[in-house]
Amino acid sequence: MTGDAAVILIVEDEPPIRRLLRTTLGAHDYRTQEAATGGEALTALRHYRPDLVLLDLGLPDIDGLELLGKIRAVAPVPIVVLSSRGDEAAKVTALDAGADDYVTKPFGADELMARIRAALRHRLQQQGAERSFASDDLSVDLVRRLVKRSGEDVKLSPKEYDILEQLVIHAGKVLTHKHLLREVWHDESVDPQYLRVYVRQLRQKIEADPSAPRHVLTEPGIGYRLV
Repeated sequence: MTGDAAVILIVEDEPPIRRLLRTTLGAHDYRTQEAATGGEALTALRHYRPDLVLLDLGLPDIDGLELLGKIRAVAPVPIVVLSSRGDEAAKVTALDAGADDYVTKPFGADELMARIRAALRHRLQQQGAERSFASDDLSVDLVRRLVKRSGEDVKLSPKEYDILEQLVIHAGKVLTHKHLLREVWHDESVDPQYLRVYVRQLRQKIEADPSAPRHVLTEPGIGYRLV
């Protein structure tokens, strides 16, 4: 394990799950710190300055969403929520409260590692503030407002571009319908169907196969993610 490996704070009150996470993360060369309560989590956050927080919402001393807000208020650290609640409303509430991602228990190690890598990439992108994105055949330059697929310029409508801009700024993070409606339409009460129409049009222009998108993925009932 290298000295510059990312530090992940595990906030989980169940010892067997903490042990499982510690072992899984260690096998992928992450360093870990642990907290069994919200109070311990806030102390560890100040002391260790972790690169990412894995947050269980079912803590004994504080509501998980309240703790999420407290963490978000003091540190820009990525937060991946762990919860046994798999309903869409719970996921949307956590994401709108500031979580970067949401993994439902029981979870597979491969899925968890992919979500952690995406959240850490998003953090590095925000720190670098490069305002650009490149993946496979797609490249986006937000400074010059240029979008290219396979080296060819892509012409987007203003709304299509605004949606893509939000996805690039938060690449790897799940953006809820509510977030996109607020940032693009400046009105959360707009019918999400408008958003679905524009995302479908956007995919027609930036995806090699719009019926099997590789860049803009749907999180069913929740929103979208740029990968």
